[in-house]
Amino acid sequence: MSLMDDDRPQKKTAHEIGSDLSMLSVDELKARVELLKTEIARLEAEATKKASGRIAAESLFRS
Repeated sequence: MSLMDDDRPQKKTAHEIGSDLSMLSVDELKARVELLKTEIARLEAEATKKASGRIAAESLFRS
């Protein structure tokens, strides 16, 4: 590995559901948990946004 490799941007941590976790350190596991928590919050926010839009559209057509 050369010094030039250290200057490259590091790949963003990703998590694949069902992947082998045995080789990860405690810090890596905690980082993945935080990554997944952030993603869950993003998914829930989008679901709420879409549900609100659907409810507004349904009420518009019911009037």
